[in-house]
Formats: sequence, C-alpha cells, structure tokens
Amino acid sequence: VQLQASGGGLVQPGGSLRLSCAASGSIFSINDMGWYRQAPGKQRELVAAITSGGSTNYADSVKGRFTISRDNHWNTVYLQMNSLKPEDTAVYYCNADVVAWGDYYGVDYWGSGTLVTVSS
Repeated sequence: VQLQASGGGLVQPGGSLRLSCAASGSIFSINDMGWYRQAPGKQRELVAAITSGGSTNYADSVKGRFTISRDNHWNTVYLQMNSLKPEDTAVYYCNADVVAWGDYYGVDYWGSGTLVTVSS
C-alpha cells in the first residue's frame, strides 16, 4: 500500500491550495484518513481527519478555513485550504488506516509529505 500526496507549493497569505492524497495497492477498505503537518522545529500535529462515513475533525487553528473530504471510490483524501496564513507553512502528510486484502485489521500508512509555504 502506498500513499501519494500532491498539491503543495508556494502561496501568498490569504490564498488557497488543495492537497490530494491517493492510496494504491492491495486495499480492501480504508477507515480513517487524515492530514498532519510538521513545521520546522515543531512536532507533527493533526490538521484534519475524516472517517469512512464522512465525519470530520479539525484542529482549532484551521477550523473554518480548511475542509477535508474523501472519495471512497478512488481511495483519495483531499484538503482544501483557504485563507492561508504564514503559520500554516509546514510539510503536510497524509495518513490512512488501511485494511488490506486478507487482513482483519487496519494498518497506518503515511504519505511522503508535500511542502506548503505561505509567504509574500
């Protein structure tokens, strides 16, 4: 199983970006999916998560600005980021709890990360 994230880049404060993360491989089902971020010198933190049923959870710092969604058919999770601030600058990692074919439980997988830089 692999997670491939894309969509990062340089954006001015107040701008928007959309991150995507596609899971591929021997996938039976995916439970929770989410986005984390790690800024320089800081610990990795949860940004947003979404269950297989569509329930969402957000960090307080991004509520009202970021929206997480998923496409279960394509095993893809998205993060729409609006009103970006310089403090949103970080490497963003996607995460998925994947049940592979033949397994009875999920295993956590991580994408390689995509850099988001918010600067004028």
